[in-house]
Order: sequence, then C-alpha cells, then structure tokens
Amino acid sequence: MSTAAIIAKAAAAVLSDERGRKTVGLVLVAVFSPLILIIAVLCSLGDGGAQHNNAAVEAVFTDVAFSDEVPEEYREHVQKMREAFSLLASAVTAANAQAEETVVDLSRVQAVFYVLCFGEDAPTERAANNFAECFYTTETRTRTVVVTNEETGETTTTEETYTVTVPLSLEASYANVAALLGRGITDEDRSNIDHVYTMIAGSAESGGDGGGERGTDPSIDLDASILSDPGTKNAADLAAYAEYAWRSGWGYVWGSFGYVLTEQQLQQLKAQYPEMVGGYESIIRSKWLGGRTADCVGLIKSYGWFDPDELKIKYGTNGMPDVGANQMYYSATVKGTIDTIPEVPGLAVWCNGHIGVYVGGGYVVEARGTSSGVVKTKLAERHFTHWLQVPYIHYS
Repeated sequence: MSTAAIIAKAAAAVLSDERGRKTVGLVLVAVFSPLILIIAVLCSLGDGGAQHNNAAVEAVFTDVAFSDEVPEEYREHVQKMREAFSLLASAVTAANAQAEETVVDLSRVQAVFYVLCFGEDAPTERAANNFAECFYTTETRTRTVVVTNEETGETTTTEETYTVTVPLSLEASYANVAALLGRGITDEDRSNIDHVYTMIAGSAESGGDGGGERGTDPSIDLDASILSDPGTKNAADLAAYAEYAWRSGWGYVWGSFGYVLTEQQLQQLKAQYPEMVGGYESIIRSKWLGGRTADCVGLIKSYGWFDPDELKIKYGTNGMPDVGANQMYYSATVKGTIDTIPEVPGLAVWCNGHIGVYVGGGYVVEARGTSSGVVKTKLAERHFTHWLQVPYIHYS
C-alpha cells in the first residue's frame, strides 16, 4: 500500500469510527482534510507513486519552492501543515530545554503527526502541546546549589528541586498517541511512520561501518580555544570543531549530539530507539560508554549548540534547529552535486540518510556508524552525492 493510501486510510478510519468521532469531534475534519487534498493533488499530477509521496513529505517538512504548476490550494494546505509542525517544534523544544541525559526526538514526533494527521483540536498551541506530551514524562529531581553572598563573598549550599523532561520509550509513546487518537496504531501505520522518519532523519546504516581514520588523543573535554571566532557560528569553526571531535575520539550513538554517554543516557536512548541503539548495545558498551558520542547530524548540531563561554552543549540554542540529516539537506538553500564542491572547509557533505563535515584538502570528518565512531575519511573514497551550506552557519 502506498504512503498516500495508508494516510488516507488512517484518516477515514478515525472519521468513520463512532468512538473516534465522539472523542475527537468534527473539528478533526479541519486537520485531516488538507492532507487528503494534498494526496489528491499529488496523484492528479502524475502516477501517484513513491516520488509524489516523497515530494509531499519534502514539501511539508521543508520550505521548498513550488513550481507554477502546483495549484494555489495545494500550497495553502502545505503551509497549514508547516504551521502545525512549527507549533510541534516549539512544544518539543520547550520540553527538551528541561532535559538532561536525552531529548525527545522531534523528527519522530513530526513523522507520527504527519502519518496520522492527528490533533484533538484545530492546530493550536494547546493541541501541539498535547500531542508532544505523548512522547515524554517529567520527573522532579533535587540538586545542590552554591549561593555566593555578593557583599561578604561567603558561599553556602542549599538543596533545590527542579523538573526534568524524560523521553518515553517508542512503545510507550505510541500507546499514548493511540489513546489520544482513540484508535490503535497498526503495523501499516508503524511502517509508514518509519518510512517518513527515515526520509527526514536519515538511516542508521547510511554512513556505513568499518573504515576511516580514528583520532589519537581521546578526551571528553570541550575546548573553545580551537575556535577562531567563538562569537559566531561560522564555517571555519565548524570544521575546526569537527576535527577536534575526531581527534578526541568521539563515538557514535544514534540520537546523541556530543554529551558524555552515561549509563542512564544509554538506557533512555535504547528505549527510544530499540533497533538503532538497542541492536548495537554490546558495541556501544564496549567502545563508547563514558565518552562523548554523536550521530552524523548530531556532530553538526553539537557545534551549533556549543556554548564556548560555559563549555557546554545546550540543546536548541544559537538558532540551530533540531533536524535530521536529510531535513538539514532539504532545508539548505545553497547546495550542489559533489563534483562541484568548492574548497570551503565547513561545508557539509551529504548522501541520502547521512551527513558529514568537509574539513578541506579532500577530507571529511563524519560520525560514520556505531562500530567506527567519528572518523576522518577521504571524500573521493566515500559515497556522498551532494554538498551544502548548513543553515544557520555563516559562510563567507
């Protein structure tokens, strides 16, 4: 069954189910109808095959420009879906600002919403918050705070409580969404969600394992002295940061972006990504536990979120959005085929599902895979197909 057919079937199932109508209300028509119309338009433009389903995903998740052949009505519906995703992004980002070990996967939340096209109300801030809350819980924790008297200079310690966002397992998240929706999530739904998620986030296998030069100076320290201009996020410093991560021997764990991998973080990532992390747990434990780790796009995001003053990686800061490898490529406005790559350290290099950082001289630093970690490779020996300027990074 095609992506379009699955989504349309999901919409029809809810609207035809009596309990679903009572639970959700007729206002769901305002949410489902746009996507059904999108599918109809796409199918009318051609054979309605995979390329059109993929085009719908790309149109909704990115700011692609439309040709004159695309009807205005279709553009309006895409824009409405984009606005809904913007609200979801705000809700997830706010929740993740309180996270510690791991964060809610925004790409997964958006993929689920796209496939099920669900909202308990019109796409409002409240509806987005309710949907995002299906993917996490909160915990109250205690920490010791040091307070300094400005007049005397004396310090005292006190205990305070604070709230932490804790991502739920994939199964728990799906169960919450199913309860909110009022119907079960079928195997077809899951398959379709995985397809959309892979389109926007990338694939765990795309980087390929085995190969590439490892760094020889293992360290968990973050160093701002390597940056030429700490006050801006620029291409030269992205390259320098990536090389530092390589020299420091960073590892690879899906869903991570530069934090030191603790046992608690590993367990949470395993629950979120049972295949992409749980399936490689023995390798992760033997090679990366206790060190800094990132996945391919997480390496780039960790630079975007790096605070050189506090020497910390702060999720969602400095205007760098939380996106997957493919979505980062789709969103780039300056890009080209790999045979046209200019000699500019700090460009990203991309192939479907995987992304790395070009560091100059024909070399790439990439978080390649669970077995490899962050490695330096020769661009000519890899299978990258395109280069791009990373959004929110300054290129001279």
